[in-house]
Amino acid sequence: MDYDADLPAHVERVLARFLRTAGERIRELEPTFGEGLDALSGFVLGGGKRLRPSFAWWGWRGAGGDPGDAEGVLHAVASLELIQACALIHDDLIDSSDSRRGSPTVHVAFAKEHADHGWLGLPSTFGQAAAVLIGDLALAWADDMFADAPLPPATLASARPAWRAIRTEVLAGQYLDVHTQVTGDSSIDAALRIDRLKTAAYTVQRPLHLGAALAGASEELIGTLLEFGGDLGVAFQLRDDLLGVFGDPSVTGKPAGDDLREGKRTLLVALGLEHAAKRGNAAAAGLIEAAIGAPSLTESEVDDVRAALTEVGAVDAVERRIEELTAASLAALERAHLAEPATAELTALAAKATKRTY
Repeated sequence: MDYDADLPAHVERVLARFLRTAGERIRELEPTFGEGLDALSGFVLGGGKRLRPSFAWWGWRGAGGDPGDAEGVLHAVASLELIQACALIHDDLIDSSDSRRGSPTVHVAFAKEHADHGWLGLPSTFGQAAAVLIGDLALAWADDMFADAPLPPATLASARPAWRAIRTEVLAGQYLDVHTQVTGDSSIDAALRIDRLKTAAYTVQRPLHLGAALAGASEELIGTLLEFGGDLGVAFQLRDDLLGVFGDPSVTGKPAGDDLREGKRTLLVALGLEHAAKRGNAAAAGLIEAAIGAPSLTESEVDDVRAALTEVGAVDAVERRIEELTAASLAALERAHLAEPATAELTALAAKATKRTY
């Protein structure tokens, strides 16, 4: 079977099979929970870039993984999509986001169901509870899917440190993100710490680590891949920051300016405030500061913030950082001397991650 040719399709194949079989028993035992199972399946299979399984797969291939383990490795790396589902469902709830991938977020969809049926209590409370539980289920099933991957126990054991790190670091990064919002920390250092924990480690570094460990890679190779993934992961998040303010909602699936409304202390915002202060541009600084965490921010006001960020040079500064980080990551990738076609595929993934429009 040619896994490389259409890796995302193979990831979805094993995910669909796992989601179907994992839910069979509880669906029979308590049919009411079927709508929660359906919501999770729809969320996982309804879109996504499949970047994390892809990085893990090419980490495994590049480290010389045994072709006989391919189906088992596919099963193990696909489980990362369930951690991603948990993170996104909970992230949408934390941020009070209304839409994801152009559709209502899980908590909004369940709140609407409550309202449509005229049930007791507040629709928002039911929606929040449903999102917490469905996100928790995704994380529990991620563990189950990884543990049940048809691989030798020693192979799975070698990857457990990376698996544990993925789960812990993404939660620490999410907490740090929330913490900076409530403390108002707009420093460049805080923004980069969030980027490295919440995005770089979780999206690129640890998936590469996981895949390479499944192949029995040396600590030296894993270290080089972590270096590659760290710089690339931050560049990925910086592109996301730009899209959060300047992206086309019809492409990104989320309203432009939501990062501002949610109070995200991104590097774009930090550089905007720093550059405005250095230039003595109090008007631009005031516009940017007032927009952070303003839930009623209008489209016109978002346009004003875009203009201010561009005027003070923050957008250009972020673009330069993306270029520099991407170049540094590709230099590390070259030093890894991976088995081909892993280097070519990871280079293509780097371009996809940093030059995307969604």
